[in-house]
Amino acid sequence: MTIDWELTGKIIWCVGIVAWGVIRFRPNIKSRQTSIAVTERPLKERFSMFVSQLGLGIIPGIWVFSGFPSQLDHQTYPITIMIGALVFFGSLLLFRKTHKALGKMWSHSLDLREDHKLVTHGIYKRVRHPMYSAFWLWAIAQPFLLSSWLAGFAGIAGFGTLYFLRVGQEEIMMQNQFGAEYEDYCNQTKRIIPYIY
Repeated sequence: MTIDWELTGKIIWCVGIVAWGVIRFRPNIKSRQTSIAVTERPLKERFSMFVSQLGLGIIPGIWVFSGFPSQLDHQTYPITIMIGALVFFGSLLLFRKTHKALGKMWSHSLDLREDHKLVTHGIYKRVRHPMYSAFWLWAIAQPFLLSSWLAGFAGIAGFGTLYFLRVGQEEIMMQNQFGAEYEDYCNQTKRIIPYIY
């Protein structure tokens, strides 16, 4: 029996998206039980969220379920699907660890909860923004799994836009909230890759 590797990549991507939603479901409910004290959602934030969703979900979803646009399809290889599956699995593990460490402090946008605490335990001992690390892994897995140049690389472009527009703003927000405590934390950690960046 011949394996349809293009279909396999699509299935793995879909399973990953469902798993992502399952991991986020409970923390989303828990975090909503704690009121938001500070929020910053300017037009730039809303734009970057939309572009990220476009690249990680909408564009690849259209291609996975309709094949459009097929003009940008390319050859699928078993090794790329295997690499993509491993990277996506890694992103899911990291995503789960991030939610576990954040608990009710989690928010999908630039928000601080009532009585917000600076989280520095668990995966946050290693990097300041492991949630972004997890999203980067998802974005990197996508071109390995999807045999479309557009659908594959849309995630890197989409999430990259969100990351570079948001990370500095988020760190300013945390600096304003936690002052010297956050400065010390920044001096001990890297942003998304332990010991490197």
